[in-house]
Amino acid sequence: MLSYEDALAVVLREARALPVERRAPEDAQGLVLAEPVDSGVDLPPFDNSAMDGFALRAAGAVLAAGREFEVRGSQVAGDDAATAGEGAWEIMTGARMPEGLDSVVPIERVEILERDGEGRPRLIRLAADVAPGDNVRLRAEDIARGALAVPAGRRIGANERMVLASLGATTVAVRRRVRVAIINTGRELVDDPARPLASGEIRNSNGPYLAARVEAAGAEVVLRETVTDEPAVFLGVLERALAAGADVVLSTGAVSMGRHDFVPDALRGIGADILFHKVQIRPGRPLLFARLAGGALYFGLPGNPASGAVGFRFFAEAALRAMSGMTPEQPLRMPLAAPWSKRAALRFHLKGLVELADGRLSARVLKGQESFKVLPLLLANAWIVVPVDAMALDAGDMVDVYGPGHLEAPMIGERLE
Repeated sequence: MLSYEDALAVVLREARALPVERRAPEDAQGLVLAEPVDSGVDLPPFDNSAMDGFALRAAGAVLAAGREFEVRGSQVAGDDAATAGEGAWEIMTGARMPEGLDSVVPIERVEILERDGEGRPRLIRLAADVAPGDNVRLRAEDIARGALAVPAGRRIGANERMVLASLGATTVAVRRRVRVAIINTGRELVDDPARPLASGEIRNSNGPYLAARVEAAGAEVVLRETVTDEPAVFLGVLERALAAGADVVLSTGAVSMGRHDFVPDALRGIGADILFHKVQIRPGRPLLFARLAGGALYFGLPGNPASGAVGFRFFAEAALRAMSGMTPEQPLRMPLAAPWSKRAALRFHLKGLVELADGRLSARVLKGQESFKVLPLLLANAWIVVPVDAMALDAGDMVDVYGPGHLEAPMIGERLE
């Protein structure tokens, strides 16, 4: 039985980054940059006004309130470069600064003393001091030409799309989405929610859960099937999963030590390399990890819901992250809200609630940690991790806290009394 750290190291060793492809930014949403994006332009590309108002020349000195200026021109967004002489220029937000002017006074801070026949300002008086550079966005103040704009390993979302659009990027180098197949084993499982359960049958909750978690983790489900406890049927579905292009196969059930736990032997029979089976964790100790003959990764998750959830969250998601080109995940650290103890020297992964009280965050272990219970997963907003050697913790002791998924931070929940 491997330690968590050793087992994770095996997973990360096998989880090789996927090939790189070039895509338009709009087709790369949710994918991870394989190469950094350097700026080919200055942002902003020219000095421009941050306010609607009047452009002035301060020339290194404060322009005192009460000074009057004739309005000699105007500049609106989209106008070409212009050269200004003396006086003020009416200007709008985003408009290019006329050459020779270096400051902008907002329109609310001037008095318009005279207007021309068309109602345009002709003479203004400052109602407040204007310092050199006030309300001017300088060329390259945001991003300079040649500077790093978006680093490799960054997942493309709305903010990245905004930067890429601002740079005029037409394509980016990304790693394709990881393809995942889900196989739920067990003749007791029923997928059809409308079908009445026969004696001994249960609803298949692992399938929908894992499908949702795979998508939330940034991967793609290419196959999802439920099979009985017959190795030949299982291997047929596995063959279809690989034909669908699965990079990762997840199965639930049939990996413990019972007479009907057939998955390990079935995998050995097709030449899979079982890299570990059992990890020093709770829940989820029977976790199996293998590399299939064609190179796909295989995670045999236990059938109990919380056990499968832990195996996916802390092992399969680590693989998905590495295959996508992201750096390893780092936990948050926060104090435990209440004392907690355990009896087994295992690394525990606990359904938890991150709370905010009196301006401080804390993590509370929820009731109902049994691996068969599904309701605590609904109530939890985080995973709390207790290491092997910590048998008893006091309120205030620091613990590692992870979000529900590797792309999700813990949401702050209501305090439980």
